[in-house]
Amino acid sequence: MPAPTTYQPHLLDPHAAEPQPVTPANGRHFQLPELYRLLDCSLVDVVRLTDELILLIDDDGKFRQPAYLNLLATYLWHSYQPQARGVDAIVGRAILCHDQQFR
Repeated sequence: MPAPTTYQPHLLDPHAAEPQPVTPANGRHFQLPELYRLLDCSLVDVVRLTDELILLIDDDGKFRQPAYLNLLATYLWHSYQPQARGVDAIVGRAILCHDQQFR
């Protein structure tokens, strides 16, 4: 079993100027009910940035009215995965975390 990570997850909210630190309720990994609350959604998707870093996003974010582009999450995605540039963007809240923090 891998050692627990000490990576500090952050909530990336398109309405906030700065990323906000968040911590899983159990101290180790996020569970779906708390992600639904934190992301204000009912369907979570995983966007892989690196072998260890992921973005947890609202899979239906683009269907909301109004839909708010998440510039920071999109920038991170495009920086780590250049093939996504000009193809897609992230809308709504996102959580940047280590992949061990989502089970």
